[in-house]
Amino acid sequence: MENFNAEKYNRAKKRVDELKGFYIHLAIYIVINTFILINIFLRTDDFWRWEHFITLFAWGIGLFFHASKTFEFNPLLGKNWEERQIKKYMEEDKEEMKKFKQGHDR
Repeated sequence: MENFNAEKYNRAKKRVDELKGFYIHLAIYIVINTFILINIFLRTDDFWRWEHFITLFAWGIGLFFHASKTFEFNPLLGKNWEERQIKKYMEEDKEEMKKFKQGHDR
């Protein structure tokens, strides 16, 4: 029972560390990009050029992937996809075992 509680604690701690890491990443993203955009706004006449938003956009993509991993959100390969793949591979293994047994029964 003590081992079970230690395992639960370790999983919870790992989850909290993942969340903490994401929120730190988000905070740094907001602070740095706010500073960059204010700096660009104050120093240029043409603020709305796409080049000014490359860092914001590229880093935003990385932040999106970090969030999707942290919050277990995957629009392309979600839970349904995982379950279908697991069933598919289990069926393949089952068929392979049938063929293997048939080959050895002869």
